Amino acid sequence: MDDRVIVAPTAPERGDRSALLDLARRRGFRRFALPPTEPEPAGPGEEMLAYDGRAIADATGGSLRISIRRVGDPEGLAAAVAGARDRATVAIRWDDDRSIPTENAVAHRGDRYRLWVVTDRPRDVPGALGALGAGADAVVVEVTGPAALDELVGVLEPVPKLAIPWELVDLRRIASAGLGDRVIVDTTSLLAPEEGLLVGSAAGFLFHVPSEAEGSRFTRPRPFRVNAGAAHSYVLLADGTTRYLTELEPGDSVLVARPGTAQARVARVGRLKVERRPLVLIEAERGGRRFTLFLQEAETVRLSTPAGRTATTALTEGTTVYGAAFPPARHLGHPVEEAIDER
Repeated sequence: MDDRVIVAPTAPERGDRSALLDLARRRGFRRFALPPTEPEPAGPGEEMLAYDGRAIADATGGSLRISIRRVGDPEGLAAAVAGARDRATVAIRWDDDRSIPTENAVAHRGDRYRLWVVTDRPRDVPGALGALGAGADAVVVEVTGPAALDELVGVLEPVPKLAIPWELVDLRRIASAGLGDRVIVDTTSLLAPEEGLLVGSAAGFLFHVPSEAEGSRFTRPRPFRVNAGAAHSYVLLADGTTRYLTELEPGDSVLVARPGTAQARVARVGRLKVERRPLVLIEAERGGRRFTLFLQEAETVRLSTPAGRTATTALTEGTTVYGAAFPPARHLGHPVEEAIDER
C-alpha cells in the first residue's frame, strides 16, 4: 500500500476500532491514527499517531501536534497555508470541493510546507495522492467499518512486491491455430513499447506479451493496449494472482512488467475487446514440459525477445523469448500446494 495513507479507525465502539486496526494491518497498511485514549504499540515498520478529529499528534508523547483546518473556500485555503514555515505540516479537511483545492495546495506547497489531507471518503484518496502528479504528503482516512476499508483498498494502486522469475526459453513449435476468440486488454495507462503483460495457457509458465506502443506500416501505435491472447489464457494480476483474460473487468489491476528487469508497475483495465481472429499456437519447452500461448497472428502482436519484440508473423522455431515461471497449481487464481498436470 502507499505509505502516505494513514488509516484512522472511527467505528463507534472500541472493540470495533480494534478489529478495524487488525484488519488494516492484514491488508498491508503500516500507518495508523488512533484515539489518544487507546494507544497501541507499533509493530515493526509501523507508525502510530494520536487522532481525535481535531488534531494529529505523536502517539508516544513527542512534540508533534498538527491542528486540522477546515477549508471551504479560497480564502480559507490561503489562511491555512499562510503561516506555514520551515517545512511545517498543514492538515486540511475540505468542506466541499476537494480535487481542485488539493491541486491548488500542492501547487503552492513547494518546499514551504508539508500537506496532509483528512477525509472520511475513501474515494477522495486517489485524487489527494495524485494531485498534479505529486499529491499530498499524507492522507488520513477515517474508516468506520470493514466495508469502508475494503473501499479504501479498492481505490488504491497496489505496489507490486512480486519478484518476477524471468527466464529465456526457445520456441519449439509455431503453428496456425485457426480462428478463435482473442482478448485485447486496453488499460487506463500509457505503456512503453517494452512493457507488457504476462500471459499463458498454464499458470506454471507465462510469456511476456508487449504492448502495441509500436504500430506497423498500416496501423498507428496503441500505447494503452496489449493484444494479450486467446480467451482461455491466464494473465498475471498486480497482487501475484492469476485470472482468465475473459474474467478481467474494468478497474482490475494487472501487472505491467519489462522483460528481464525488476521494473514492474500496476495498470488498471479500462476495457476488454473480444473478437474472433486467426490465432497462432506458440509452444516452448521448459524442464521437460511444454507450455503454450495462443496469440492473434498479426504484425502488431509481438513477443519479447533478447533482441527486442518480434511479431507473431515473424516467429520461427528456435526463437528465444522471455517468460516467467510460477507455482503451477492455482485455486481461484491463488497459488496452492497441490499436484497438478496442466497440458
